[in-house]
Amino acid sequence: MTEALLVTAAPPLLAEKSAWLRALEEERRASPHTLAAYERDVRQFLAFLTAYHGRPAELGDLAELRSTDLRAFLAARRRDGVEAKTLGRSLSGIRSFVRHLERRDLASSAGARAMRAPKQPRSLPRPLSVPDALSVTEEAGALAAEPWLAARNVAVLTLLYGCGLRISEALDLPGDALTDATARSMPILGKGMKTRLVPLLPAVHAAVADYRRLCPFALSAEAPLFRGAKGGPLRPQIVQREMARLRGALGLPPSATPHALRHSFATHLLAAGGDLRAIQDLLGHASLSTTQGYTAVDSARLLSVYDQAHPRARRAS
Repeated sequence: MTEALLVTAAPPLLAEKSAWLRALEEERRASPHTLAAYERDVRQFLAFLTAYHGRPAELGDLAELRSTDLRAFLAARRRDGVEAKTLGRSLSGIRSFVRHLERRDLASSAGARAMRAPKQPRSLPRPLSVPDALSVTEEAGALAAEPWLAARNVAVLTLLYGCGLRISEALDLPGDALTDATARSMPILGKGMKTRLVPLLPAVHAAVADYRRLCPFALSAEAPLFRGAKGGPLRPQIVQREMARLRGALGLPPSATPHALRHSFATHLLAAGGDLRAIQDLLGHASLSTTQGYTAVDSARLLSVYDQAHPRARRAS
């Protein structure tokens, strides 16, 4: 499915696609990642329709869209080795585009609504244990070449575990963030451009203050808080690389990634009696069902402890 195929799509269809993306950005405040993914999904679908019908895709193809057309598209993608999660997102993007056309009386979304999303494999979050999470945040700077880089690594990973942030959320913090040492919380702009409040622990304040003191670059509101070795914005790949090095040094499993620290934040709060709804708010999950995945993790942990500790369980084994 090449870009050349897409250029041959009918101009009115391409114009509507551009209008839909603008609406997602301006009215729905979709993140750049969501926009890029949805654009790619619909681009691939239009290329499929072009090949499927043997002519440039037209608005009429979307107006008369049937669930069988979508099934054929998803089947073709599956043959290319695309996983169920990506297929589900593709279907979501196509549905959004068709709903846009429906609002403009250019299509009906009945066929897209009738199409069931591919069954998603159940995958549980894989958090670190409390000792391992503490080791990661305490030893995060051990392998750094310079003191300020060591302090930076500690500050970033402490934010992920101490506040439950995504990497992108930590790296998007402006240079004037966390300057008030008495602040108990701070607003975070997360997925879907939604703002939530996250708690600020003394350990988080201390780690960021140490980094700010040692950082050789001026940190202002107009530039990001966390910097790369040459002063540019710190990239997620660098954080992931540093975590991989730390993982090897501490003997942690491959599942010990930066995002696992966010999982650890939620799981450890839940294990300590945290309220599920409150954890949902702290993580910025749109749906409670997403947060409920942590209850399965905690249940599995409790069963493991039971199997190892209960006298009857030990005797049975």
